[in-house]
Amino acid sequence: MAGGLSRRLKSAFILQAVIATIVIVLGTFVAGSIAVDQVTRRYMREEAASFLRERAGDANAQLPHSTMLQAYWTGDPQSAARVPAELRALQPGLSIVGAQRQHVLVQDGPGGRLYIVYRHSRVAGYGLLLVITPLLLAVLAVVLSTRLTYRIAKRVVAPVDWLAREVARWDPREPDTQALAPDKLPADAGQETRQLAGALQRMAERTRAFVRRERDFTRDASHELRTPLTVIRVASDMLAEDPDLPTRASRSLQRIQRAGRDMEQVVDAFLILARESEVEPQREDFDVRDVVYEQVEQVRPLLAGKPVELSVLESASPRLHASPRVLGVMLDNLLRNACTFTEHGRIDVRIDRDRVIVQDTGIGMSEETLRRAYDPFYRADLENPSGKGMGLSIVRRLGERFDWPVSIESESGRGTTAVIRFGG
Repeated sequence: MAGGLSRRLKSAFILQAVIATIVIVLGTFVAGSIAVDQVTRRYMREEAASFLRERAGDANAQLPHSTMLQAYWTGDPQSAARVPAELRALQPGLSIVGAQRQHVLVQDGPGGRLYIVYRHSRVAGYGLLLVITPLLLAVLAVVLSTRLTYRIAKRVVAPVDWLAREVARWDPREPDTQALAPDKLPADAGQETRQLAGALQRMAERTRAFVRRERDFTRDASHELRTPLTVIRVASDMLAEDPDLPTRASRSLQRIQRAGRDMEQVVDAFLILARESEVEPQREDFDVRDVVYEQVEQVRPLLAGKPVELSVLESASPRLHASPRVLGVMLDNLLRNACTFTEHGRIDVRIDRDRVIVQDTGIGMSEETLRRAYDPFYRADLENPSGKGMGLSIVRRLGERFDWPVSIESESGRGTTAVIRFGG
């Protein structure tokens, strides 16, 4: 698996081998260079001391000479003429001269000056040959040990890697917990891996049971509530047609009808959210304005007796292929909130090309209330019995479910603006 444990482990060991190789190579060359330089200096001083001792006892002592070393003596004019010009200006001591970085030792003796030139390039070549062999052996040892360690580590983490792949293949709604049964684990799975597999298996079983209970309860409860709500709605509609109904009873009947419609909207939202994510409400082509006007007319009775103007403004005529029922539930909740918390002024519903905006001049929300506006059952105004604290939570969940993100801007005392943006 890309970026998995085995791949990262391999990368770590490769990096370790590369770093170790670089350190070994650099360390070997630095140590070799220092060693060669020290040996060269010591050798030149020993050769100079040996010649000067011989020279003190024998004026015809031979200058040291080899394939790596050349000496000059200035005891007489003829010998002094043989000293290269680049060496004559050197003062007594050890110097490095020329592009080839030759070591030159200048030392005064009885009756003259000794120049010893050491061909460092040749010495470095021989030293390099001596260094390369142990260097290659060290690098080979690092590579082999790293490979061996990686193979051992890979065998150790292989059961965990297998466990991760099995869990990644799970369906979140119906995890195959039997895939982690003890008899199906790799033979080399250690105690820790078996404990982890058992914990994941138990957690998946509990999660699956919990999801099933929640889904079944939401579905069953919603359906059970729909039946009495239907009876209430039909009976209240028939009763409302009675011309002899007293005015006081008519007002009570209207409250019953509004409460019934509120409950039907909540039940509809729960039924939609209780479905699996792959099972969406039936899609169809519809005009957004039709849904907007329908919801606006349904909430107008909530403004009875209030000096509030409710209007629809159209700057576009979007047409969607989606669920008008979902959009209706979302708009209903936003409009009911606007009607509930607006005592005077106006409520505007604006239809744009890619969104619907509900804007009111109501009491608005403080920053604290706005941060918690989507929390289920949260109510900033506990004295207001009309708010249940579920509307905005339902709107947000439906918007996330159907790719219609919802945003809210509000300021205390200056009203609220809610926006439903239509996704792809």
